[in-house]
Amino acid sequence: MAIDLSTLVKAYDVRGVVPDQLSPHVAQALGAAFARVVVLADAATGSADGDEDAGDAAAGRPAMVIGRDMRDSGPELVDAFARGVTDQGVDVTLIGLCSTDGLYFASGRLDVPGAMFTASHNPARYNGIKLCRSGARPVGQETGLAEVRELAQGYLDGGLPEPVAEPGRVTEQDVLADYAAFLRELVDLSGVRPLKVVVDAGNGMGGLTVPAVLGDAAGLAGLRLDVVPLFFELDGTFPNHEANPLEPANLIDLQAAVVANEADLGLAFDGDADRCFVVDERGGAVSPSAITALVGLAEVTKELTAGRTPTVIHNLITSHAVPDLLSAAGAETVRTRVGHSFIKAQMAEHGAVFGGEHSAHYYFRDFWFADTGMLAALHVLAALGTQDHTMSELAEMFEPYVGSGEINSTVPDAAAATERVLDAYRAAYPGIVVDTLDGVTVSHWESHPQWWFNLRASNTEPLLRLNVEAADQDIMEKVRDDVLSLVRDPAAAPAEGEETP
Repeated sequence: MAIDLSTLVKAYDVRGVVPDQLSPHVAQALGAAFARVVVLADAATGSADGDEDAGDAAAGRPAMVIGRDMRDSGPELVDAFARGVTDQGVDVTLIGLCSTDGLYFASGRLDVPGAMFTASHNPARYNGIKLCRSGARPVGQETGLAEVRELAQGYLDGGLPEPVAEPGRVTEQDVLADYAAFLRELVDLSGVRPLKVVVDAGNGMGGLTVPAVLGDAAGLAGLRLDVVPLFFELDGTFPNHEANPLEPANLIDLQAAVVANEADLGLAFDGDADRCFVVDERGGAVSPSAITALVGLAEVTKELTAGRTPTVIHNLITSHAVPDLLSAAGAETVRTRVGHSFIKAQMAEHGAVFGGEHSAHYYFRDFWFADTGMLAALHVLAALGTQDHTMSELAEMFEPYVGSGEINSTVPDAAAATERVLDAYRAAYPGIVVDTLDGVTVSHWESHPQWWFNLRASNTEPLLRLNVEAADQDIMEKVRDDVLSLVRDPAAAPAEGEETP
């Protein structure tokens, strides 16, 4: 059966059903293509700082690192991908089970490209690959992924390339302890007050990384932190709930456990543990925008203390509170498109100390500009544990506005639905500001009442994604409902000249 990689290789990574879309044969073709497009090409050109890039400098050989999550399909896919890589003369270091930020740590520490086999929060039948260049630099459609797809498609259609005369070697290395120690060096928790925290790993990789970073195994017996574990058993079938904390239904167990244990807060990680979500002591979900502002303030303060002007990156659907609060604190803020490859590129371009997304991805200059949910969690624990406010009180300081969260609508023609919304709002509100950085953002923020919304089309499904924010609940709900009516019902339209949405 012919394989069309355009259905598998997405804007930022590889993601598909095993084995119908992502089989060992496909993984081997992708490995060979990645070796040629990224690893060998980077090794030939060298890195910007003049050091030998993408290889073992001592041996003079190109190299890369591969990790995987707990999905049953992972070992076979890793073996096939590694075979495709080594057949092209590239050495492979296997780090085994790890979180995605653990893979980024290995890529940064070893200064080699990397491949992480994970489907993140997707159901068990899925797997995928997150790729990076040396130093955890992103690989997306505009930074090599399109070329990888095109070359791999050629291999699937015309046959895999012949192995080189001297194939690469495969070695194994455990980086978990070094990863945990590195993160703990970045955030000092030694002075925090006693805290009880419930952690829901969702049967994902948080069940491996949280004990390493926060448990007794990390040598932190003196830390006044009581961790209550939920679903720490690694199980890629996700027997308890999906490992996607962005969906409210998947937070119910954590919220109940926080209240039942009278905990100070709860933390939830997605399947590959690169995202972290926070629940307050009452069981309420804390907005990722509030966490972006909270963690960003800590990083901004550190930069200002060191005499540097900090820059913080945020995507365009984070709350307006993020640029408002961080700019007031002395930071320069940069607004960017949604997606980790875009925000990582902006982080590097601006030398930004921190970046945050609405989806609970948090990026750190001190972590090779890559995203790490665990480092964000350490910052939250430090912020909560060094003052007397509860988590809900602390979060409230960073949530002055009201957001809708992301709402998906299935539409036959996303472009037509978007244009219908734009036409209606331009007619009803001549003073709105419209920009097309990512989808369309319609803003009434500089006028009264304050509101804005963003509509973005999915890259892979017939969906329009809506995010709304306003200065109060009533206005947010009115804008949300009006836009959804326009998106879902072509006959709907706000009355022309209506003064408030």
